[in-house]
Amino acid sequence: MDNIYLFYCLLFIVAMLYSSVGHGGASGYLALMAIYAFSPEVMKPTALILNLFVSLTSFIQFYRGDHFKWKIFLPLALASIPLAFAGGLITMDASIYKKVLGSLLFIPVIRFLFFANIPDEELKKSNTALSILIGCSIGFLSGLIGIGGGIILSPVLLLLKWANQKQAAAISALFIFVNSLSGLAGQLTKGISFSPDMLSYVTIAFAGGLFGAYLGALKFNQNILKNTLAVVLMMAGWKLIFT
Repeated sequence: MDNIYLFYCLLFIVAMLYSSVGHGGASGYLALMAIYAFSPEVMKPTALILNLFVSLTSFIQFYRGDHFKWKIFLPLALASIPLAFAGGLITMDASIYKKVLGSLLFIPVIRFLFFANIPDEELKKSNTALSILIGCSIGFLSGLIGIGGGIILSPVLLLLKWANQKQAAAISALFIFVNSLSGLAGQLTKGISFSPDMLSYVTIAFAGGLFGAYLGALKFNQNILKNTLAVVLMMAGWKLIFT
C-alpha cells in the first residue's frame, strides 16, 4: 500500500475522534479504506473488528462517567442483534456499497453540527415498541454495510429526546459493540477476508480509541471534536458518492 504511514496516522485520528463521541468508528474506517482502494470483501470485516475494540473502550469510559442507561439500551439491542446477523449475510455490489456508505456518512455530520445537548429536564421516557422498530432497522443496515449503527442511533436518541449527548454516546457505544459482533458472525458463515496488516490496524485504532474516549468522556470540549469529525466525514462522504 502506498503511503502506509499516512494511513496509520489517519486511522489513529479517526478512532480518536469517533471514540470521543461514543462511536466505534466503522463508517470512518470504511471511508478511509475506500479511499485507499480496499475491496468491500476486506472492508466490512476489518471495520467491524476495529469497531469491537474501539466501541468497547469508549463504552467503558462513558459507563465509568455514569452516563449509561440500561432501560433504553436493552430493547434496542435485543431487536438489532438478529437483524445485524441477517444483514451480515448479504453482499452488495461494490459501486452501490460505496454510494450507500457515502450517504450514511452525512447522518453523523447532521448530528454533530445541528443537534445541541438536551437538558435533563427536557428528556422523555423511551418507548419500547418504537425502540424495537428502531433496533431492527438499524441492526439490519449495520450488518449490511459493516457498521455498528451508532452513527444512526445516536441522532435518533437525541431527536426523540430519550438521552442527552453523553448518555446517547454511552448507549451507542455498547450498541455498536453488540451489533458489530453479530454482523461479524453473519459474515463468518460466508467466509471472511482480512488484511495481513490487521494486527497493526487493531493496535493503532485501539490506541486512538483509548485516547479519544478519555478526552470525550472526562476532559475535553466535545464541540471541537464533533466539528472536526463532521468536516472529515463530509469530505469522505462526498468523495465516495461522486468519485
